[in-house]
Amino acid sequence: MLKLAVLGSGSGTNFQSLLDAVRAGRLSAKIVAVISDNADAFILERARRAGVPAFAVDAAPFKTKLDGAGEARVLEILRAQGASHVALAGFMRIVKSGLLRAYAGRIVNIHPSLLPAFPGLQAWKQALDYGAKITGCTVHFVDEGTDTGPIIIQRAVPIREDDTPETLHARIQVQEHLAYPLALQWIAEGRLRIEGRRVRGAPESGVIAD
Repeated sequence: MLKLAVLGSGSGTNFQSLLDAVRAGRLSAKIVAVISDNADAFILERARRAGVPAFAVDAAPFKTKLDGAGEARVLEILRAQGASHVALAGFMRIVKSGLLRAYAGRIVNIHPSLLPAFPGLQAWKQALDYGAKITGCTVHFVDEGTDTGPIIIQRAVPIREDDTPETLHARIQVQEHLAYPLALQWIAEGRLRIEGRRVRGAPESGVIAD
């Protein structure tokens, strides 16, 4: 069973999907902490309502990364709560070397595109602006780059002619809420291994269309 800490900056819909999967017996995990760099983020309220320990961490003076005292505080919480793995769920800061070393191979992220296409912020809008015909979501291990870690699973979402950024993002989130618990369950079952830049052992492969 994974002892999972979830880091997020926003509303926490992916945290909710993980919590629902745990309660339904589809994810062999205990969520031991939710940590946010935004004291007003709704993910913290979701955690409190569910009885999950919730922590707001001040990451200042940095704007886009988790470093320095903020990183040290996150590591302190993770160790105190006994976290074995970390799931990034809409966490809007770049994870730095201290956390990467402490949880090497045990930090996972979900990104709203079919990586390596459209890394970074607002990937669904990037896809629309580019004129792509298909996008989706990717669950991957976290490394030193931005959305560059070894890919575990991807799910595809066709882009419709009448899509707006909001409608496309909503449909991508449906696939995120399926993919993330599944990928973490594979980790819990010990199915996956990282070989260089690739992940081996996923029992189903490739891109799954909505």
